Amino acid sequence: MHRSWRVEGKLQVKENTVRLDPSAVLNDPLPSPRFEHLQRMTDHRGLWEHALHNAPRQEHGYCTDDNARALIVVSRQPNPSPQLIEMATVYLAFLRDAQLSSGGFHNRRSSNGEWVDKKGSDDSQGRALWALGTVARTSPDASMRQVGLDVFDRLRGFHSPHLRPNAFAVLGLSEVLLASPDHRHAGYVLEQCVGHLGVRNDVGWPWPEDRLTYDNARIPEALLAAGALLARDDLIDAGLRLLDWLVAAETIQDHFSFTPPGGWTVGEPRPGFDQQPVEAAAMADACSRAWSLTGDSRWKYRVEQAARWFVGANDTGAALYDPRTGGCADGLGPDYVNLNQGAESTLSALGVLQQAERVGV
Repeated sequence: MHRSWRVEGKLQVKENTVRLDPSAVLNDPLPSPRFEHLQRMTDHRGLWEHALHNAPRQEHGYCTDDNARALIVVSRQPNPSPQLIEMATVYLAFLRDAQLSSGGFHNRRSSNGEWVDKKGSDDSQGRALWALGTVARTSPDASMRQVGLDVFDRLRGFHSPHLRPNAFAVLGLSEVLLASPDHRHAGYVLEQCVGHLGVRNDVGWPWPEDRLTYDNARIPEALLAAGALLARDDLIDAGLRLLDWLVAAETIQDHFSFTPPGGWTVGEPRPGFDQQPVEAAAMADACSRAWSLTGDSRWKYRVEQAARWFVGANDTGAALYDPRTGGCADGLGPDYVNLNQGAESTLSALGVLQQAERVGV
């Protein structure tokens, strides 16, 4: 066991790594998603963004990005407890309160509940739409489904030149249209957003950017979602081709080795660190969708690989997920894990474990 201290800005983070042979955890039963830590990170206003170890860092406030992620994860949990449903109402109220008169959303909220930006990033706009679509279709509570659709209906349009916001929006718009197939505005915006997604005609590098960056698998997942909804085989084929390529690019031996925060392109060293749980979440969701569309068992296996990344089937053999509480470490370094259990990381782990249970691994 390696223990050390390092400094992240002004914050000292205790690092603690138990190294395992990644192959040793390939056959162990996967843990279930647990929501105790998520509950600890949630108050009456919403989900705190950051944590110091397992305690909320209230001075850092809240954000729409993470409350949207939380609403997605909790809404798709089968047979949620009354406590989880109550948490979902908090996250949905956060998005409702974040909405601007123009239909867009704030992103940053201080610890005293004040909004501290004029309008959030394009990513936060796309994630908000994704969450609203998810709750409108999958929430077990009828009143929440209606509120999600009502907040979505106040959207006057969605415009971004960037790939990921459009991918997030496509995922949400697809959910809205599955819930309300005749929703004309959602259909119109979906067609607009799909136009920003694409695949290069290059076998060696089909990725639509010069570098892999973040939340990478959301792009092929959005192509698959749109293709299935619009009955467009060309989009489904493009999504499967892109996802196949991404899986190969992010696999070393028998485990995932995800793109680090600095990105990656051909010729740069691998593995890269500090790998982020959000990449595993995107990969699991995309592969689960590919399995649903094709029935091909190799996609089911990739969902399992993404889940096992959290329990040590990764480049260092370090476990990030705490099966007792459902908390997840914020990043995987070359000889440590970041023991802070922030919202994004915790939700990423919970979402992956949900997908693993969904596909039956």
